[in-house]
Amino acid sequence: MLDYQTLYNGLQSAQADAWAAQLPQQLQAAFNPSGHGNLQHWQAVLAQIQPSPTLHRQLNQDAVSIGRADELNPALQAQLAQQLKAFCPWRKGPFYLYGIHIDTEWRSDWKWQRLQDHIAPLDYRLVLDVGCGNGYHCWRMLGAGAKMVVGIDPTLLSVMQFQVVKKLYGEAPVYVLPLALEDLPQGINVFDTVFSMGVLYHRRSPIDHLLALKDCLHPGGELVLETLVIEGRAGEVLMPEDRYAQMRNVWFLPSCDTLALWLKRCGFINIRLVNVCTTTIEEQRSTEWMSFQSLKDFLMPGNPQLTVEGLPAPQRAIFIANNP
Repeated sequence: MLDYQTLYNGLQSAQADAWAAQLPQQLQAAFNPSGHGNLQHWQAVLAQIQPSPTLHRQLNQDAVSIGRADELNPALQAQLAQQLKAFCPWRKGPFYLYGIHIDTEWRSDWKWQRLQDHIAPLDYRLVLDVGCGNGYHCWRMLGAGAKMVVGIDPTLLSVMQFQVVKKLYGEAPVYVLPLALEDLPQGINVFDTVFSMGVLYHRRSPIDHLLALKDCLHPGGELVLETLVIEGRAGEVLMPEDRYAQMRNVWFLPSCDTLALWLKRCGFINIRLVNVCTTTIEEQRSTEWMSFQSLKDFLMPGNPQLTVEGLPAPQRAIFIANNP
């Protein structure tokens, strides 16, 4: 397991002593080898990966890029590529690691482009990314000047993918923890910026999720919320009868006006809608690094404006709001 002492120290400095005290036990439980059948295999592959000295670390362009192709001989590059494929499927990215292009399912850089000019500058901020996946956006947040970035995601494969990237990058104040938002102490109120992207529609109680996000922000802190929405008026919400775009765990897709009302009722201020866009099969697709079905398989044949269930095709919105 990684050495998290600098994280504990950072949380204590931010007056999050309660979480810093319980976090070692949480991590020990999450990384219990008996909890996931592939964990020991992933850890063994991770141990075999040997970083090569490099001065190339690029976090503020479209891809997270570490190392150059000419810094590894062909045999070592092929070995690294094989090791990286042990962690498939890769869903968020892209990454360029010593010339190896991890062409992920999602063009997560497009989402970052849509929001980066609207958020408060991240310089010297303590940032929380809820449901961060493998941490692609956490690296982008660090590249944008954040003092420390903490990502949380309960999917262990995503956490291991992050650990691979961090091992190649080297020491940095960015962490991805195998935890859910419910694992944080209530009323922690220490983060300057909290991101929740692609999470709200997976929550059975979206209002509770918004309140929990608010509990993480200090007064004046900023929430960046990205989620699936529908067209409609205030009060309109789509609740799929069963699946949505073949996803089982989709509960509520509000209209933008409804979501703005939810945020207001939860006590957020300065609520603004900064982007609405339709997800395309160019942004979410199958690749060599994620070879399973993707968005094109979940849309109605001959009518991409509908999902295979006959529901409105995915449309995503970005809201920004502040804790009073």
